[in-house]
Amino acid sequence: MSNAKSLEQLEQKQDFIRRHIGPTPAQVSDMLSALNVSSVEELITQTVPAGIRLEQGLAVGESRTEVEALSYLKSVASQNKIFKSYIGQGYHPTHVPNVILRNVLENPGWYTAYTPYQPEIAQGRLESLLNFQTLTIDITGLDLASASLLDESTAAAEAMALAKRVSKAKKANIFFIADDVHTQTIDVVTTRAEQFGFEVVVGPAADAANHEIFGALFQYPTTSGEVVDITDLIAQVQDKKAIACVAADIMSLMLLKAPGKLGADVVLGSAQRFGVPMGYGGPHAAFFATRDKYKRSLPGRIIGVSKDRLGNDALRMAMQTREQHIRREKANSNICTAQVLLANMAAFYAVYHGPQGLKTIAQRINRFASILATGLKAKGVSLKHDTWFDTITVVADNKEEIVARAIAAETNFATNHAGEFSVSVNETTTRADVLALFDIILGEGHGLDVAALDAQVSADDITGIPASLVRDDEILTHPNFNSYHSETEMLRYIKRLENKDLALNHSMISLGSCTMKLNATAEMIPVTWPEFAELHPFCPLDQAQGYQTMIGELHDWLVNITGYDAVSMQPNSGAQGEYAGLIAIRKYHESRGEGHRNVCLIPSSAHGTNPASAQMASMKVVVVACDDDGNIDMADLKAKAEEVSENLSCIMVTYPSTHGVYEESIREVCEIVHQHGGQVYMDGANMNAQVGVTSPGSIGSDVSHLNLHKTFCIPHGGGGPGVGPIGVKSHLAPFMPNHSVINVPGTTEGNGAVSAAPYGSAAILPISWAYITMMGSQGLKDATEMAIVNANYLTEKLSEHYPILYRGQNNRVAHECIVDLRPLKEASGITEMDIAKRLMDYGFHAPTMSFPVAGTLMIEPTESESKVEIDRFIEAMVSIREEVRKVENGEWSVENNPLVFAPHTQADVLGNEWDRAYDRFYAAFPVKAVAKDKFWPTVTRIDDVLGDRNLICSCPAVETYAE
Repeated sequence: MSNAKSLEQLEQKQDFIRRHIGPTPAQVSDMLSALNVSSVEELITQTVPAGIRLEQGLAVGESRTEVEALSYLKSVASQNKIFKSYIGQGYHPTHVPNVILRNVLENPGWYTAYTPYQPEIAQGRLESLLNFQTLTIDITGLDLASASLLDESTAAAEAMALAKRVSKAKKANIFFIADDVHTQTIDVVTTRAEQFGFEVVVGPAADAANHEIFGALFQYPTTSGEVVDITDLIAQVQDKKAIACVAADIMSLMLLKAPGKLGADVVLGSAQRFGVPMGYGGPHAAFFATRDKYKRSLPGRIIGVSKDRLGNDALRMAMQTREQHIRREKANSNICTAQVLLANMAAFYAVYHGPQGLKTIAQRINRFASILATGLKAKGVSLKHDTWFDTITVVADNKEEIVARAIAAETNFATNHAGEFSVSVNETTTRADVLALFDIILGEGHGLDVAALDAQVSADDITGIPASLVRDDEILTHPNFNSYHSETEMLRYIKRLENKDLALNHSMISLGSCTMKLNATAEMIPVTWPEFAELHPFCPLDQAQGYQTMIGELHDWLVNITGYDAVSMQPNSGAQGEYAGLIAIRKYHESRGEGHRNVCLIPSSAHGTNPASAQMASMKVVVVACDDDGNIDMADLKAKAEEVSENLSCIMVTYPSTHGVYEESIREVCEIVHQHGGQVYMDGANMNAQVGVTSPGSIGSDVSHLNLHKTFCIPHGGGGPGVGPIGVKSHLAPFMPNHSVINVPGTTEGNGAVSAAPYGSAAILPISWAYITMMGSQGLKDATEMAIVNANYLTEKLSEHYPILYRGQNNRVAHECIVDLRPLKEASGITEMDIAKRLMDYGFHAPTMSFPVAGTLMIEPTESESKVEIDRFIEAMVSIREEVRKVENGEWSVENNPLVFAPHTQADVLGNEWDRAYDRFYAAFPVKAVAKDKFWPTVTRIDDVLGDRNLICSCPAVETYAE
């Protein structure tokens, strides 16, 4: 028999599908044998209800190789036109320091990590986020900062919500927005206010106190560039017992007096221009600060300082009980994803440049703006304002002529208002650029010279800013911002922090519901291509044709995959997608004269964002019970739907269920809700078990959000970025979000925005585009099926040692399983927390803990993990079970065993004293596999209670270093 292979067979050896899917054919065969089935198809038949299986395969095309996909995408990207951008309005060109670009943004050690819920193996990114918070506190002049929000506009909406919660003007229902706030921010805040039932008044900033308000929002500097002292306006707002919020430009705060010093209660803004590409709108981290007395109302995450078991300083996410996972509809916000990767980039940018370097950059920007203003005024050009930081607004009768010259010179200005245009200079602006600006605005032959104008401006370091608003306090005095200014030191600092964190480049992260699968390098490469990275989100659409093509193809593929009719890419997190989907439902009911429909049914097992999002859409949450098998209690659903029938808006349901099984009643669930006039919102958290096998649209759902950072391979970034597009049936399509600056084709004009940019975090959409095109129709289905194989194999093996809480038909699970640790806790006193921490000693991140059921671990291996890695995890869990058994039988006491002392650091096992019931070597190397590639946690178990009672959310004082 010949061993010769065809050319086609040889080319398939470069196939991407087998790179993404972890198990080899031989490993698949072994796992199927363990499951007592003869084929993958037999297992899928046993697992997925026949009534929801797709009759036709996906139609996203044949899989492309990495080379083919990147070559084609490069040709698409080349359709984008990279003009000089002076649009501003919250987005600016910036220089990304190459040491940060290569070692953070392009480094899987930073972009594949999970949210730091297990802080002992996340000390690196927690320190970086603490730097971000310290930066925020210093520049804003306030007491307390979060670890980042989604973007400036949604941060402003969160500020409005905080204002309503804490304002003493309890009868007031008006939120005032100054009319010189960025247009997109007014749009997003107004949309949010509409859902909450707040009234928004937009007008001149001086009019704020003329209304019965609970809060007000000002821009500093204004969107047209004016630098105004808002001290008196803030005081007037506070005299009304209202909350004064300020949206500020981060770079200007290097030179401008801190808004907190002007009296502001809340300060927010975008950190984008601190070394993060514009990326056609995102992802970018927003900063958010407020007063200490409002800490329980602060949205988002806070990183705090506590102590570990040995008394060392240790970082953690503080006050997690504020999060929507726990508080559900009583949460401050539905925020789930922060923008951790981007906050880290901004923090490293501040660390690298330091306070003097940042001030120098800001001074240079301001100087160029002053040179531009001085030259224009010398030629008789009328400027709208006498003050500026970086933005000059020109009043011109011949605006159209000037703008036409600008476009011809491949230059973009902000042109929102009649008879005027704005020019925002930035970090990348050069002397030659300023001369080119004079040529565009004045015409050639103007005779202006940059050096001469520079001498003319003044001998002062800062111009265009009122003397009373010049910052005069020291900022960023902490050693972290004053120690790493050479590339050598910076590189080592980044690496030192990276080494403290466990990410997907170390081992499997088996988080149920969070789908930590492969984020392939080929998918990541286009993110930093200039053609995608350097576009302003408000540039004319004809300059963004590459983005339009790529987004259009991704849209069509997601429509096919989901069974919906239209998709909006705007929501920039899963929670934001939920919010957008619920708005579409609400507006649909209103369009039919049924605006009274406001009840949202939510199963008791639902993810915490579901009830929190329903609350944000002003819906009344009614909880539907689950039966003993974890399925929706159909009798209770029917009764509740009947009871609220006249007011039923929707149900929010996850499929496969939050308990990890394919509920056979899902079609009936949809039918019951539809019979009572409601809509079906299907949470996209578990789409990894649907793609190519079933779809939400075919099951009967009306709308879903899709976690592109789960099923579609955008990495988690240490807690963000995420992307949460919504797919909708045709009747909901008219109610998808639009945008006030750039009209989004296919959506209804006038629909409000939910995110700052028209296409949300557009810069990372190429990741999901590349994943889908390289997998193709068959590969996507294969991935889903292999996720089911891996999950059932792991379940089968673990079931020999642990009780499995829920199973579906034929005793199968979907793509994840829940291990019930409550019987072990009752028998031994060992908790799920002890097991989670002990897994760190084995080199693993804990699975999802105590969700959706307290006292459990929810485990999802994903399709990307090989049988070898799954077996290694199983070995760890089996070994831990034996450790628990030793506590049960009295060999170890409940107070003295490796589980309660876990995790073990090097300092712990090498310390002088050791009074444990187990030896040092076993503490660190419980099984042979650990010794091959030991990951050492850098702190022992952290005291959560201490950290919450003594909240410190900025870098420890310099004095502690001396101690």
